[in-house]
Amino acid sequence: MEKLPKSIVPIIIVVIIGIIFISNSTVNISSGEAGVLFKRFGGGVVTDEPPLSEGFHIVAPWNDVFVYEVRQQTIDEKMTVLSSNGLDIKLDATIWFEPDYDRLGLLHKERGEDYIRRLIQPAVRSATRTVVGRYKPEELYAQKRESIQKEMYEETEQLLRDQYVLVNRILVRDVSLPPTIKTAIERKLKQEQESLEYQYRLEKAEKEKQRQRIEAEGKAAANEILSASLTDKILREKGIQATLELSNSSNSKVIVIGSGDEGLPVILGNN
Repeated sequence: MEKLPKSIVPIIIVVIIGIIFISNSTVNISSGEAGVLFKRFGGGVVTDEPPLSEGFHIVAPWNDVFVYEVRQQTIDEKMTVLSSNGLDIKLDATIWFEPDYDRLGLLHKERGEDYIRRLIQPAVRSATRTVVGRYKPEELYAQKRESIQKEMYEETEQLLRDQYVLVNRILVRDVSLPPTIKTAIERKLKQEQESLEYQYRLEKAEKEKQRQRIEAEGKAAANEILSASLTDKILREKGIQATLELSNSSNSKVIVIGSGDEGLPVILGNN
């Protein structure tokens, strides 16, 4: 194999150096990510400029770029914490979070790439201990899950304020009590439900009794008013009307014109 001409060797060396230079100077930021620029000879981590966005970037080869996921992320936490009376409560929760995009440089500089383990998980666990520690087991069992979630979120948000991360929501998937406590609470709730049902029946019976009494009093008052309005003349007039109706009936055969005991006509005869 013939040796390369001496004039070509420098060109090859320059090309190789150029390839190395370019390969070390290009950064590709994928979808849902952002880059923090570290200037080795320019002040370290860049915090006063926006992070590198998605796409292709060229940087000096002596600088570094640290890539972070900036879309919403999820952590699942299984924790055992104490209630207000010292019993173990197992709680499963999901945390939705994301880095503060505009302060990503500060997050990298002051908290580091392992910010989930250093910041978010300890804050969520502390908030959970605080919230659960306010309640007795029976209160946790009956408490609406949305209320516990809200309190945990508020406590976590307070702890992570000015920590360059955003907690979007905390979801409580399950709250598990000791089996003996759970059984006792379920038994107590069942008894309370039966007591409420019995009370409801008593109230319903009392209301029905009141309704019947009011109805009877109304009928008695109506009869009293009716009796007071029925004079002898009115009764005689009603009797005459009834007699006329009977006279027109197909069952009437003989009508005797005269007076009965009350001065009314007497009708005799039928089919």
